[in-house]
Amino acid sequence: MSEVPRYTGRFAPSPTGPLHFGSLVTALASWCEARVHQGRWLVRIEDTDLPRNQPGAEAEILAQLETYGFIADEPISRQQDRIDLYNQILDDLAAQGDLYGCACSRKQLTGYAAYPNTCRGKKLSLTGNAVRLRVSDDILCFQDQLQGQVCENLSKSTGDFVLRRRDGIISYQLAVVVDDHLQGVTHIVRGADLLDNTVRQIWLRQCLRATTSEPIIEPIYTHIPLAMNAQGQKLSKQNRALPLDVKKPVENLQAAFVALGQDVIYASSPEHFLRQAITSWDINRIARQTQLDGQF
Repeated sequence: MSEVPRYTGRFAPSPTGPLHFGSLVTALASWCEARVHQGRWLVRIEDTDLPRNQPGAEAEILAQLETYGFIADEPISRQQDRIDLYNQILDDLAAQGDLYGCACSRKQLTGYAAYPNTCRGKKLSLTGNAVRLRVSDDILCFQDQLQGQVCENLSKSTGDFVLRRRDGIISYQLAVVVDDHLQGVTHIVRGADLLDNTVRQIWLRQCLRATTSEPIIEPIYTHIPLAMNAQGQKLSKQNRALPLDVKKPVENLQAAFVALGQDVIYASSPEHFLRQAITSWDINRIARQTQLDGQF
């Protein structure tokens, strides 16, 4: 009988700017879930998209996490350290016949909801072109702990999707699937804005299983509601959400905890708050919706 993998969760920010309140909500939920299950909590810097990375952002993010009491159980990992591995995995998928080169420009694809398979049969080189993964015309489903059953036919919703851009940058989809596998991630707690990425990642895992005899587990997903601003937009760096205030960590932790449907906690420090949070955390109290109530 195979051993059940130890609960392993993660928080994976991109170094495109400092963390904001929405980031805190995600970090807190993922940390509490890991601790309640006596599991590991990891921090990964998702920095493959070089043009969007901001100088100093990684250091600021890690300092914010430390100020708020979030300490990873393993050394911080970075996607830039795995570029050669990502490309090797692309070679494996190509050898399996799952990939093809695509020369389509964004302008050519304007107006299409799903990729129209323009380059699928052209046998273009994978070098110098975008690299797409073939998808099947089947419905794939998964059960999210908060959002319920989610089903999607990728051929209708996205079509064959990009794993490496024309400029050589590895896509989020490939990097996150490989990273979660390498780090033994068993549970993914993240924002509901990533809900529509999940079926693509499930499909990619299915393709990767055919390239290796090594077991590749399917994580359990929990997509938590998003914190929204007064304009009805999700809090994000693109929408100029304010950075976390390092002078008010307890107050902001309290606000995030309550926004997630949890009981009020009174604490003198972030560490004190988090110790108490473990004892009262209940994921079933989080609203089963894609947006948090209120404005942040």
